[in-house]
Amino acid sequence: MIVCSCNVLSDHDVRNAVTAASDLPRNPKQIYGCLGCSAECGRCARTIKTIIDEALGACAKECCSGCPHTRQAVSDEPAQETAPAFALAAC
Repeated sequence: MIVCSCNVLSDHDVRNAVTAASDLPRNPKQIYGCLGCSAECGRCARTIKTIIDEALGACAKECCSGCPHTRQAVSDEPAQETAPAFALAAC
């Protein structure tokens, strides 16, 4: 299913980008970067975030200190703070 009509990205593209990336993208901006594009209208951002969360499973909700992705989760905190601004700007 196409989730981003501006960049013609499917849900499979997003899932593949999540699982193939070595540093696990955790927000739509990182997914766009992995796929070599950028957000246009932003309507797909929520859907992409949902797909990321589903693909990462429990790790997306809560990384424990022993999780190999903890370093990435800590470095993404500023990006998560700016996510609502991105969503509002896209409206």
